[in-house]
Amino acid sequence: MAVAGDEPESARVVRHIRDEILDGIRKPGSKLVERDLANELGVSRVPVRDALKTLVAEGLVTPRPRTWAVVREFTPTDIADINEVRSALEVLTFRLAAQRHTREGLARLRAALDAELEAARVDNAVAARRSAADFHELVTELAGNHLLNELGQTMRSRIRWLLVQHDDLVRVAEEHQRLYDAIAQRNVALVGELVLDHMETGRHLHSTRDAAARSESS
Repeated sequence: MAVAGDEPESARVVRHIRDEILDGIRKPGSKLVERDLANELGVSRVPVRDALKTLVAEGLVTPRPRTWAVVREFTPTDIADINEVRSALEVLTFRLAAQRHTREGLARLRAALDAELEAARVDNAVAARRSAADFHELVTELAGNHLLNELGQTMRSRIRWLLVQHDDLVRVAEEHQRLYDAIAQRNVALVGELVLDHMETGRHLHSTRDAAARSESS
């Protein structure tokens, strides 16, 4: 996505750190020190401080005293809470998208899906996961409900984090393909069934990945 040349430094720093957290470069629990980040990004400490405040509000960073923070470690309770809210919203969002999508919106959704499928087939995990999250955000846009969009913005970073917690890139992309087909056909009933199955897949893949990570660390 293109970035405007007049983008504020704090917005650039937010985007950079957010991407590194969501892409798994900065691991849960890792320190985010104002001075170190400022040196790394070639900025003063003020935009870094502002960026960390934004990321705390987004739910990706946990503040610590004085001039540092840590990448948030999501607990099982945190994840369950996100899944409960997501479950309440996603069925409605996808059903509305099937009813209300425009030709232009569907074309944008197709482009995100194609990018995800291509990245998944060559095992480009970062690109596939980013495109998968883009797919979900575009469906929210297609739903054409301003309140859903507002709620989505509030939850955006936490949901994007949840959506990238998997390793089966092809399976997720193929489920998105089936969801896309149902949306394109305006098959509201099928979309409702598929999105419930898709969320269950996400929970299963996250649990599998989490169990593997615990096994490796033990």
